[in-house]
Amino acid sequence: QVQLVESGGGLVQAGGSLRLSCAASGRTDRTYAMGWFRQAPGKDREFVTFISWSGVFTNYADSVKGRFTISRDNAKNTVYLQMNSLKPEDTAVYYCAARETRTNVPMTQAHEYDYWGQGTQVTVSS
Repeated sequence: QVQLVESGGGLVQAGGSLRLSCAASGRTDRTYAMGWFRQAPGKDREFVTFISWSGVFTNYADSVKGRFTISRDNAKNTVYLQMNSLKPEDTAVYYCAARETRTNVPMTQAHEYDYWGQGTQVTVSS
């Protein structure tokens, strides 16, 4: 098993930036594909971005493409989400997720992931 802990959320003005981190612990000797999802109040959890275990393959939701960047440092067992040009509609709880797989095919559905963090709140004011 692997445990995931997100950090880096907070309050930012529209147009600002934040960088979220997701630190993994436990069975980090395995290969995990990672994803970020978000959930706004009253809405379903939605896919934000995916990164393969190698870090070579990524995929983004259309709503964040060109503004958000996912990356990973496997030596540090950490995945990052750099969020630029933030908008009020980006306000949500952001979750990182993991699945032990070497797939390079983007996983955009929540049910495809086995492990989840507790989430970190991102609030963008207008």
